[in-house]
Amino acid sequence: MPFRYQQWMYDWETKLTSVDNNRVVRPMEWGTEWARDWPCRNGFSAGHAPLSGDMERFLGEYNQRIVQSSDEFYSYSTPADFRLERREIQVFSTREVPDPKLEAKVGGTHADFLRFTSPVRTPYDENNLVNARWFPSRGRRAIVLLPHWNSDALAYTGLCRVLNLLGIAVLRLSMPYHDIRMPADTHRADYAVSANIGRTLDACRQAVIDVRCCLDWLDQQGYNRLGILGTSLGSCYAFLATAHDPRIRVAAFNHAATYVADVVWHGQSTRHIRQGLETQIDLERLRSLWSGISPISYFKQFSRWPRKSLLIYAKYDLTFLPEFSRDAVREFEAHGLDHKVVVLPCGHYTTGETPYKYMDGWQLASFMRTAFETA
Repeated sequence: MPFRYQQWMYDWETKLTSVDNNRVVRPMEWGTEWARDWPCRNGFSAGHAPLSGDMERFLGEYNQRIVQSSDEFYSYSTPADFRLERREIQVFSTREVPDPKLEAKVGGTHADFLRFTSPVRTPYDENNLVNARWFPSRGRRAIVLLPHWNSDALAYTGLCRVLNLLGIAVLRLSMPYHDIRMPADTHRADYAVSANIGRTLDACRQAVIDVRCCLDWLDQQGYNRLGILGTSLGSCYAFLATAHDPRIRVAAFNHAATYVADVVWHGQSTRHIRQGLETQIDLERLRSLWSGISPISYFKQFSRWPRKSLLIYAKYDLTFLPEFSRDAVREFEAHGLDHKVVVLPCGHYTTGETPYKYMDGWQLASFMRTAFETA
């Protein structure tokens, strides 16, 4: 019976990951030009980045500097143009054929969105304007919520409303290259994680800094008990932000892993990225080139301030393999961090399906409610 359930879950998971048939295999690019505006330049002037030569060595050494001086890499200046903008809700589906029922469901409804210019500049104007849907609540508790990779603009809005009922305000961040921030030449959030090494690093840095800017705005609104909740790719971004911002006292990581490279290399939903990478690079080298954005590099930084954490992973996950999540749990244990672990009897994509989405939502909401009471 356990084997039959496992096989049923794997089949269901595979079916769900096959729904999106518009994934594009892109060739590997070093993307060293994305390093021109990064800090940690080790004496190089701003705007310097090699466009030829040993670019792998350049990026490998840069990652070493990022890890050694991560507070500098993830530093920023608070934006001066925070504003709330009321506009019509849109879905921004990443699927080949958007669901017309979903589009019709939100047509004509409006919501408030926090907008500001990201301190990290990219060649895409759409991506440079940060977007975060605002779910206000009375009190002093608030979180930044980061969805999963390629989520549409409606994902997790139900959870946001549940958290509001618990007295927790939520800023649901549109991550770099997602929904309204998606460049016009793409149909998915391909530029957030891709076979372009430098751009993936830059997108992660931008996400972390955008989160910290959201915390600045919440501070300005009088919210001084702050937390974060991230799912999948959003979980990675959430961990890095938490490791570098002492204001985050409550953190929930919904699907967790230690190395970005391992998830991309072995994940079912990222096999198209691996196809672009594996002709020129292997997993061990990729780990080094993305060490600056991998949670495994920052447990020491994460341990600097007291906070309560929740780690949720799925027993039959084919995207964030369970062994990667167990590695993360072991790191939390080894560093003596205050944390709770929940294992769901489903997979990565099936976490969003009935009944598992209710199990997941209950764990996240109940943790946030109780953790804030004692944090």
